[in-house]
Amino acid sequence: MVYLLGIDLGTSSVKTIVFEAESGRTLAGASCEYPIFHPQPGYAEQNPDDWWSAAAQTVRQAVQESGIHPSAVRGIGLDGHMHGFACLGEDLRPLRPAIIWADARSKPQVETLRSRLSDHDMAQHAPGLPAAGFMGPTLMWLAVHEPETLSRTYVVLMPKDSVRLRMTGIPATDPSDAAGTWLFDVTAGDWSDWLVEQCRAERRYLPPVWPSAAVAGELLPSAAEALGLPSGIPVVVGSADLPAQGLGHGLYAPGRALSVIGTGGQVFALLTNPRTDPQLRYYVFDYPIPDRWYVQTAILSAGLSLRWLRDILGLTARPDAYEYLSHLASQVPPGADGLAFLPYLAGERTPHMDPAATGVFLGLRLHHTVGHLARAVMEGVTFAMDECLSLVIEAANDPNLAITITGGAASSPVWRQIQADIYRRPLALAGGANHGSVGAALLAGVGSGVYTSFEEACARLPRAAAQVEPDPTTAEIYLARREHYRGLYSRLKDDMHRLQSL
Repeated sequence: MVYLLGIDLGTSSVKTIVFEAESGRTLAGASCEYPIFHPQPGYAEQNPDDWWSAAAQTVRQAVQESGIHPSAVRGIGLDGHMHGFACLGEDLRPLRPAIIWADARSKPQVETLRSRLSDHDMAQHAPGLPAAGFMGPTLMWLAVHEPETLSRTYVVLMPKDSVRLRMTGIPATDPSDAAGTWLFDVTAGDWSDWLVEQCRAERRYLPPVWPSAAVAGELLPSAAEALGLPSGIPVVVGSADLPAQGLGHGLYAPGRALSVIGTGGQVFALLTNPRTDPQLRYYVFDYPIPDRWYVQTAILSAGLSLRWLRDILGLTARPDAYEYLSHLASQVPPGADGLAFLPYLAGERTPHMDPAATGVFLGLRLHHTVGHLARAVMEGVTFAMDECLSLVIEAANDPNLAITITGGAASSPVWRQIQADIYRRPLALAGGANHGSVGAALLAGVGSGVYTSFEEACARLPRAAAQVEPDPTTAEIYLARREHYRGLYSRLKDDMHRLQSL
């Protein structure tokens, strides 16, 4: 039997699986957390050595628990969280802690870019609007506040690339991760001289860009010892985490979209051409499959909104808190008896791109209960996701997109049904688990020649666990509320901003 390793470098932990190539089964998995440091308010940093230590620990544990012989591993794939990076010196060691996507220090640089550049120019050159935490604006911040760091920087690497460097000794990245830096031309497939200039960056420290499934190098003896594996195993370049999750759900061709309600929320679908949005309401990034791109929309507080409700209700210590809230929500009629919720607890991305937007409960009356609050949160998040879906359908030019739902909300029967009723279409419930790690393993399989194509690789994955059908009566209720919901932001925007400035 042939086995592959998939290493998913998340924001707070790494997850590694041992994947059986022929059957598409995950034999074993392991995870290890690492800290996020906040040296000042709004800062978010990590130690690249923590990424490596966690990866090594989970590889050893997963291989041991799988029962396979380490020599049976045919290839290693990686994916990792996007936008952030580490500055490495000539010795390929970090010069400072890595600045990750959740870091907000470059907000002034983002404001400078948005005031200096026209929407037309950005739509021509960029994958979407710049955002704090993206590499381009953060490099602008470093140029002002830590010029000595940049003067000593030999290469900048995204998280998964930093781990792969320790495995192979070769610095590089792939198009899907490069696309999320705001320095990459997604049409040309190379670093954008225009974006590099606007961000006052330098091409000298940007790594070479290789295909996601290309073999970056073989496992070095020193790395092999740390991982408990034989040296010489092919290590592929890998990809960003969101498209790896798409691969892990079997997305290899247009026609399907993935709706993810986890901490945040994303809706994305594959494209055969990198069409841009003149209004800059969404992002278009490279997919790990050559000549494929994906349109990505996102909201910031999806499952996070329900977690916030759980915490303020004093249910944090209750192990079944989410099941309890879901049960209460299921007892409340669609529309939550006139209660609406806007999930802008941390600002909002799609479609408003407004960091100053705020959360709102509207319509509160004496008869509303905890169940009403829970259902309103689920409905409000899903209405926001429905706005994302509308833009994805527009970008893909496919009103009949098949939708697969995944993430924590997919484990709640009532929230699954709310999604089907608001989206007004049948939904496939994703099968399997650890989809990012699975996607990384598939990349390793294609790159090492275990699979002849991405289609063959995705064909090994389990089928959807179930299908959720919309209820026609409830769907009509939500359709009547849809335009009212979509108009709330524009009517409340000025008050949201004014309240924050008082």
